[in-house]
Amino acid sequence: MQKWLRLRTLHSTRPPILYGFNHSRPTNVQLQRLVASRDLQARSFAFSAVPRFVLHAMRIPVAGVTVGVGGLTYVNYKLNDMATKSSDLMSSISDGIKSAFGTVTDGFSKFDIGLQVPELLTNIFSTSSRSSSSSSSPNQLIESDKPRFIKKDDPSDPSGNSGAAAAAVAAAALFMGGEKDDDDDDDDGKSFRKKSSGAQDDQFMNLTKKLIEVRNILMSIDHEEGLKLPSIVVIGSQSSGKSSVLEAIVGHEFLPKGSNMVTRRPIELTLIHTPKSKEEYGEFPQLGLGKIHDFSHIQQTLRDLNLAVPESECVSNKPIELRIYSANVPDLTLIDLPGYIQINNKNQPETLKDKIVELCEQYIREPNIILAVCAADVDLANSEALKAGRKVDPLGLRTLGVITKMDLVEPEIGAAILRNSDYPLHLGYIGVVCKPPASIKNKKNITSALIRHEDQFFRSNYVYSQRGIQVGIGTLRKKLMEVLEEGMAKSLFSIVGAVQKELEESRYQFKVQYNDRRITAESYVAETIDSIKQNFKNFAYSFGKPQVRLEVRSMLEQKVMDLCAELYWTDNKIVDLPKAPTDELYWKYKLDMSSAALTKSGIGRTSTQLVVGVLMANMEKIALLEPLNNHPDISSKLLSLSNEILRNKFHTTSDQVENCVKPYKHEVECSEQEWTDGVKRTISLIEKELESCNRALQNIKDTVGKKKLRAAIKYVIDDAKRVQAQARDSGEGTVVDSGNETSTLTQVQSVVVNDIIEDNDSDRHRLHFNPKVIEKAIEAIFLRDRSMILKYRLAALKSRQCKSPENKQYCPEAFLNMVAEKLAYTAVMFIQVELLNEFFFQFPREVDNLLVYGMNKNQILLFAKENPKIRKHLELQEKKRKLEEVMEKLNYISRDASGWLGSANGSR
Repeated sequence: MQKWLRLRTLHSTRPPILYGFNHSRPTNVQLQRLVASRDLQARSFAFSAVPRFVLHAMRIPVAGVTVGVGGLTYVNYKLNDMATKSSDLMSSISDGIKSAFGTVTDGFSKFDIGLQVPELLTNIFSTSSRSSSSSSSPNQLIESDKPRFIKKDDPSDPSGNSGAAAAAVAAAALFMGGEKDDDDDDDDGKSFRKKSSGAQDDQFMNLTKKLIEVRNILMSIDHEEGLKLPSIVVIGSQSSGKSSVLEAIVGHEFLPKGSNMVTRRPIELTLIHTPKSKEEYGEFPQLGLGKIHDFSHIQQTLRDLNLAVPESECVSNKPIELRIYSANVPDLTLIDLPGYIQINNKNQPETLKDKIVELCEQYIREPNIILAVCAADVDLANSEALKAGRKVDPLGLRTLGVITKMDLVEPEIGAAILRNSDYPLHLGYIGVVCKPPASIKNKKNITSALIRHEDQFFRSNYVYSQRGIQVGIGTLRKKLMEVLEEGMAKSLFSIVGAVQKELEESRYQFKVQYNDRRITAESYVAETIDSIKQNFKNFAYSFGKPQVRLEVRSMLEQKVMDLCAELYWTDNKIVDLPKAPTDELYWKYKLDMSSAALTKSGIGRTSTQLVVGVLMANMEKIALLEPLNNHPDISSKLLSLSNEILRNKFHTTSDQVENCVKPYKHEVECSEQEWTDGVKRTISLIEKELESCNRALQNIKDTVGKKKLRAAIKYVIDDAKRVQAQARDSGEGTVVDSGNETSTLTQVQSVVVNDIIEDNDSDRHRLHFNPKVIEKAIEAIFLRDRSMILKYRLAALKSRQCKSPENKQYCPEAFLNMVAEKLAYTAVMFIQVELLNEFFFQFPREVDNLLVYGMNKNQILLFAKENPKIRKHLELQEKKRKLEEVMEKLNYISRDASGWLGSANGSR
């Protein structure tokens, strides 16, 4: 940091032409690159700078330089020390120096002291022609320049001017004041950190790394625009080479490719430099897939996530977050966006072009840095990326141009593009060739080979070594690091206040809304489990054996009423039942038949199914209670579990019940008490049935009207008699006893209705009644007759004849009710043991398996957030926690930055 500030101070007093950075303020990295470049032969020196240079260089009198060998020995010592720590110190010395130091050269040429001088400096100050010096490498912008040393008698120095070179080096050493400037990178491209640029620079890069961490935290929470830290947004047209540039920076092919539009969502790419680890892997924080070491798997995952966007939409503004950890990448935050298109195909929406433009404009706003990727073989005037960048950044202050496919144009044309003055950018243009050789495609990391291949191309074309031209992936990496560092540093102090304000607001809201009460997703799951179990426990207590017996008895009593109505109440001889002899076989046979119909009706299956239905109905009610009503998926799973438990026990239970009631199919014993209870229950049932009939009949009278209903009933009875007479005269059908209106109604009901509808020739049928009124009349007749029979049977049950079980054939309703009670009691006993107890025992444990042991941490969090109240609570709590973490990091960074600035100002 001291060196960076000192260089900024020098910039204010030195002509901008000495730096060669398009009149922009030089940074530490730019100055180091300038010193490290090997194109010194091609650069010229401004003669106006010679007097100032001489003043700096000649800090001792020239006469003192020629005193003796002692002085030269000191110069030789300083030269050796500097040769091992710096790369080519004469980046700002041009050919004009030779004339200024001519006399010095003559004075030193006669000394034979065997100095080791870099060959490059020898070439600069030698009197050999420029054509001979052009054989040296024209471009080494990526790999470190390792100086080659020669001796006096080295044949590579035929002119014998090593002494002159030594003098020039001595002057340069005095001019530089012993200042170090080292920007060496590993030859294999595997490290992009500055190795020996000083502790201050390392601290500055740590600042950038920490600010990237802060950015990642802020990106994970909902925040205001003022809390944004800059990222590098990559834009460009389709097929401009955006993907190749990003893959060259990372060193792996990991982005999806295809003829169709495959980038449909923004990809927020965070590169994290891990110098102490040899492991290279990627992570998708949103997906929770863990470490992915196979970059082809990363590529396929990105393809699937992008193609999940339907073609009807084509683009989505929902970003994909990807982090790559490697020792071979710099600390950068990059955002890859869908490429601009000129025209959409028939399968794409007409608004696709506008959608892409709108999406890109959303990301290239301040403070983000724009990386505009353009192909060299396309005129920059047609570049959609530059057009979009100029729209939001008219002065080009935060736009960096990357020209791809430099190998497709002539070197002179490529150099002209990189010098571009028609579309000037403050950060300039960098030319790259990102296509790796075919021979290295299968390598694990293509960085080293790609840089060498690209460097070889630019070395072979001398025009790319000219001043003001930047080329190479290595240069691009360093430039991106430099630009991001500056952007992060500018945002450091401004973002502290914004984070502090947001944090105070979050703390206030958390205090007001939740009284600082912290919760976790796990605690909510525990509370949910307790609530489910409590609701289930309450239901289990309320649905024991008495309730089950009541359900089964009600079902069997209804079956008894149906059997009585079918076998007794429609029988014409029912009026003769009280007077029938005790040994009459007709009524004994009918009683046995009705009892068998009841006991052999599948009591085991029907009673078990009834109880299962009641259980499932109550489980559905529990699923609608708090908090399960917020979790439809879990509710559905719990109902499925309940159904599965009951289904597994259904057949066993029904078989057990059926086996236990089998004795009642052959003989039913009845005690006095059982008979008495049965009579009471039967009287109560018939009273309810009678009440229900009277209520239904009254409802019909109210609906149709008493007079109209009476006329309709009379008409139906008369017509029934007419039908009966016709049947008797024709000898067809069965003649029905006219005294039994119920039997008559049963036989002629359909005939009467159809006759009224179809017979239009009879005046009698044109009367007055529509079919619906006739139907109501028929129903009223049925209810009237049923009510009469129920009153008759109710009186019989209350008579002395039905006081004893020995007269059971006279009171079939009471006998069947007593049998139903025995069946219900026996069935419920085994249903309780085989079904209910097992269900009440297993269900709570299935809840634990589902909600406790069946979900991982992410699933638990998603489950908790399904509840809107809990989600709001957790989000505010998490936002507060992350803002506190960010604030702590920013305070730490600010203290360190203040210390660095203080020490730098002190050194100045």
